[in-house]
Amino acid sequence: MMHPIVPTIPLDGMGKHHGFLRLPYSRNDSAWGSVMIPIAVIANGEGPTALLTGGNHGDEYEGPIALQQLAWDLDPADITGRVIIAPYMNYPAFRAGARVSPIDQVNLNRAFPGDPKGSVSQKIASYFNDVLVPLADVVLDYHSGGKTLDFLPYAAAHYLDDKAQQAACVEAVQAFGAPYSMMMLEIDAVGMFDTSVESQGKTFVTTELGGGGTATARSAQIAVDGARNVLRHAGILAGGIDQVDSVMLDMPGDNCFHFATRDGLMHPLADLGDAVTAGQPIAQIWPPDRTGVEPVVITANRDGIIAARHFPGLIQTGDCAAVIAVVGA
Repeated sequence: MMHPIVPTIPLDGMGKHHGFLRLPYSRNDSAWGSVMIPIAVIANGEGPTALLTGGNHGDEYEGPIALQQLAWDLDPADITGRVIIAPYMNYPAFRAGARVSPIDQVNLNRAFPGDPKGSVSQKIASYFNDVLVPLADVVLDYHSGGKTLDFLPYAAAHYLDDKAQQAACVEAVQAFGAPYSMMMLEIDAVGMFDTSVESQGKTFVTTELGGGGTATARSAQIAVDGARNVLRHAGILAGGIDQVDSVMLDMPGDNCFHFATRDGLMHPLADLGDAVTAGQPIAQIWPPDRTGVEPVVITANRDGIIAARHFPGLIQTGDCAAVIAVVGA
């Protein structure tokens, strides 16, 4: 069947093209309307293809910033092969400044491989999974903490059954050159873009570059420089890789994650990057409605450093309060 999403520019054309992935979407205020997902393609000659995506979650901004910059800056004369750039992959969520789509309330990063006959988010997932990823040799998908988490700035690879593929992903992560590099464990990998890309045998790099529902000058620059380094590593962009001393981290098990067991006021006792030891208090949760009640204390499950933390001041039962990573893995 023909996919409902249609690009307004050629995906195989030489030079630089800016356009949209047009998804028909009939709604109350536009009977024959469309969701228009911005896309750019920069190509020159024969060579590898890189797919660069941001805005998988709509409240994470380092990726969209970096990819807008690259789409503007990249000169086809400096390219050997092709770069496909989608800065706002989940365009409805990006425009709403939300993690999930306001149209169907679907988390795009749990919707893969998607469904061309499904909801808007499922159709978007299907197009990336079935059309764009098969074109790519390397995929870089940007993430950060959005409104609810904050991270040390890292690029990440996953543990894979195919160790040759895993090694290629780790090499690309190291080329990205973030201040930290992570061997990452996902607490829920079902339906993720990561899983979909890796299942197709591609070299995959993801990131967590900050959070709090914003970007900083530092985190945005890490994102821009990292994409350029990955493109150079892949042999697509001319020039040498910027060498960075990246601290290697590992998330070796479920006990890296720490969850709240009550609602309340989050009181951090350790900050991002702080070294902690097993049993050490890393946060406490005060009741939100009264004084004179002892706080619930969250203690470290293991030795390591704080790699991620809950961002808002209020926390709910079941929220991830902190993640501890191991240094030097």
